[in-house]
Amino acid sequence: MGGVSSTIASKLAFFPPEPSYQVDLDEQTQKLKLLGVSQSEKGEVSILQTKRGHYIFSVFVRNKGATMTLLYSHGNAADIGQMFQFFIELSDRLRVNVMGYDYAGYGRSNGEPSEQNTYADIEAVYKCLKEIYEVKEEDIILYGQSIGSGPTLELATKLPQIRGVILQSAILSGLRVMYRIKYSLWLDIYKNIDKIPYVSCPVLVIHIYDSCDGVGLQGTEDDIVDISHGKKLWELSKMKYEPLWVKGGNHCDLQVFPQFFTHLKKFIISVERQSDYSKNVELEESIIDLDYTLDITNEIKCRPSIEEIEKSSRISTEQKEIIPIRPSTDRKLKPRISFDKREKPRKSMDYFGKSRSSTDQSERGRTSIDRFGDMMRSVAMCNIDCLKQTLAEED
Repeated sequence: MGGVSSTIASKLAFFPPEPSYQVDLDEQTQKLKLLGVSQSEKGEVSILQTKRGHYIFSVFVRNKGATMTLLYSHGNAADIGQMFQFFIELSDRLRVNVMGYDYAGYGRSNGEPSEQNTYADIEAVYKCLKEIYEVKEEDIILYGQSIGSGPTLELATKLPQIRGVILQSAILSGLRVMYRIKYSLWLDIYKNIDKIPYVSCPVLVIHIYDSCDGVGLQGTEDDIVDISHGKKLWELSKMKYEPLWVKGGNHCDLQVFPQFFTHLKKFIISVERQSDYSKNVELEESIIDLDYTLDITNEIKCRPSIEEIEKSSRISTEQKEIIPIRPSTDRKLKPRISFDKREKPRKSMDYFGKSRSSTDQSERGRTSIDRFGDMMRSVAMCNIDCLKQTLAEED
């Protein structure tokens, strides 16, 4: 069944154009370069081998001030030669790096286009970003246009730490472009409707519409993919970002509207701040952990040992044994001596009386001083021309 599904996808979904570019080796730099496109010097060309044995071409547009990288999957009727100027514009206006690539069978990439091949293609490009360009997963934003939303969401479900996903004129699934169906069928392709709930990063949906009745969006000027696809994908997203519904235009010209780049820039800034916040939280947590460790260490150092406690206890006991009688008690014993001699003359008895008085004064003058030790304690599908029927929103 998988083979039949792949065949249907190839016949109905993919329309690779005649290659719009050539690839040649620059004799001076010994690097590949695009021929037949303007400003080709801004692109770094690579040939990548996929796990399905195909060789595909990619182009990397670098921005020196960028912290984020867009991995762009184009529509079904374009190649990277046609998209190259748009990649440069994205890089300049959004201040990001952009990595674009051609699916198997597109541009100068060999093989035949199919759903499974596109999944292998985007995995090879992602691997290139990590290993060759040393881009971290959390600094990548996946961008899928139209049918490119298929490989984009497939990869997004496998990368929980990516920074964000952008879906432009995206599809719910291949068959849903032509037919109004409630459930995914075995022969369907790019079942984005089933994958979007498993994407764990902010999702920006961009689509075009014709009118708005104040309750929901109605109608569309996208004659390829109805806006119901974009609405449903946004509703099913776990981390929804404010969508962009562009009034007017068509399936492939959203970028000519001024609000297009404005909204994209807001999204990029938002996820960049989220990245900075996450890094700050990690730093604060590490500092807290360090402080806690130091506190515990200091507490252990300041806490008296068992030997010290026992030694202190012995000294206290010995002091009590050595000094059994306080000075004031000695004065109390003097009158007893006089009492033993009470048979002496009256004068002695008078003296005894005075001695009693002296004893009372001694008891009132006694003081006691106690001393205690101190204790210290201390987290696109661009122009799916073969899909000629566009139906209304799903039920």
